[in-house]
Amino acid sequence: MKRAWLIAALFGAAGAGPAAAQETAAPARFAWFDYRGEDGGPPSAGQYRNPILAGYYPDPSIVRVGRDYYLVNSTFAWFPGIPIWHSRDLVTWRQIGNAIDRQDQLDFAGITMSSGVFAPAISYHAGRFYIANTCVRCGGNFVITATDPAGPWSRPAWLPSVEGIDPSLFFDDNGQAWLVNNREPAGGSRYDGHRAIWIEEFDPKALAVKGNPKMIVDGGADPAARPIWIEGPHLIKRNGAYYLIAAEGGTSVNHSQVVFRADRIDGPYTPAPADVNPILTQRDLPPGRPDPVSAAGHADLVELPDGRWQAVFLATRPYAEDYYNIGRETWLLPAAWEGGWPRILPHGATAPRIVTRPLPAAGEAPPQTGSLTAHDEFDGSALPLNWMTMRGAKVTVAGGELRLSPGDRLGASGKPAFAARRQQHIVATAETELRAPPAPNSSAGLAALQNDDYFLTIAAVARDGRLFIRAARRAGPKEPEAGVTLAERAIAATGPIRFRISARAGRYDLAYALNGHWTTLAGDVDGTNLSTATAGGFVGTMIGPFAERN
Repeated sequence: MKRAWLIAALFGAAGAGPAAAQETAAPARFAWFDYRGEDGGPPSAGQYRNPILAGYYPDPSIVRVGRDYYLVNSTFAWFPGIPIWHSRDLVTWRQIGNAIDRQDQLDFAGITMSSGVFAPAISYHAGRFYIANTCVRCGGNFVITATDPAGPWSRPAWLPSVEGIDPSLFFDDNGQAWLVNNREPAGGSRYDGHRAIWIEEFDPKALAVKGNPKMIVDGGADPAARPIWIEGPHLIKRNGAYYLIAAEGGTSVNHSQVVFRADRIDGPYTPAPADVNPILTQRDLPPGRPDPVSAAGHADLVELPDGRWQAVFLATRPYAEDYYNIGRETWLLPAAWEGGWPRILPHGATAPRIVTRPLPAAGEAPPQTGSLTAHDEFDGSALPLNWMTMRGAKVTVAGGELRLSPGDRLGASGKPAFAARRQQHIVATAETELRAPPAPNSSAGLAALQNDDYFLTIAAVARDGRLFIRAARRAGPKEPEAGVTLAERAIAATGPIRFRISARAGRYDLAYALNGHWTTLAGDVDGTNLSTATAGGFVGTMIGPFAERN
């Protein structure tokens, strides 16, 4: 559930963050990175596997331009932020850019990893792409634009008068533009989680609202039931009627999607009947069911050229109770219109994993779901598009290697030298090679991290003129910034050192290799510290190389 402190702090200034000390140690040099994930065999011809974007890809928003589909996700305080995806079949997605890829756009310094950019909404009108978004604790609501969805995207046009979160833009048939978002209800909240949806006319040339906000939904689909956290609104138009879809119930197991309808853009909006709403949820399924899908909601709808509709939404795959480490993922299902209302799933139905393709397969791209392998050689001049750093930390890719200058510790709430990609599978393995032992009084290795306070590491540690391999775990802010040592072993090495982290649901193995011989330093480690249920927040586990000062 989104906490009240996030709403209260939307427009607060970002903290200064810890000051970085002068760094003189030689950088740690990583030669390559391998990722492998297991999720069953490939689906049959004409079918696809959910989720379509596995791992930490929440809050999807989608737009169609001709035969092309574009999709964006939340990234919070990870940088670069807001991945831009392209597809022509809604199943095969290629990342073509990041909307937030320059430090002059947003500053994430001093904020928590689950602050930052929330629920981006992408739209298109008259040759221009728009993303409406909120930077929580780093500026508030804003709009950015681009003529090419791959970028570059503009610096934010801030909307200082727009309180709340989750703005999205709608362009009517006459070109008139409107902004809808989650705000405090008129007269104030009557209970914890009581929010409202407001609409306001928007000037797409000036990138500013016109100052005529109107509340169109108070609380949710059934106000008498005191619904919570109505958010993520999107407007669509069909057969002359306006439909407002929104998430409701919080981001955990009670998540859902509801729909309202109006004859006028500014309402009044009537909720769908109780036998229709919610149009998507998994909260009505029994606990303890096998292979559960949970927390389904935050949907967006898109019309295909032939008049059919599809829905993208987020959901989770817990491995036990409500424990999941890989975050909220992007799913795809048909949206059927029945009796004038859209329906994504009938009440009591499980979100299916294997589904018939909505369109013929078109194009190829690196797989983002199912069993897969990925190998990064760091042979360019920048990180791959799907890699990120914490709050925009500086890293270097050059000479066919990733170079990380030891700096802030992972647990110091700063900008550590840590570059990572998402853990996308419940069963997964990540490996990397450090080309030489780290500089004196520094550490370098591999981390699986949920946020500053919750992570696992295996690293080479240069200390007191000796070299050690150390496995560590951090499970809360009261533990040391470098984590609690699980095991440590002195080694003699002058050449490459390999590191491996293997995940099996909530258990992890931490291993290293010298001269090709693997040793498990810490096996069967409790990895539930990487779960959202333990660590809190809205992100997912990221895995990658790091370097830090001892």
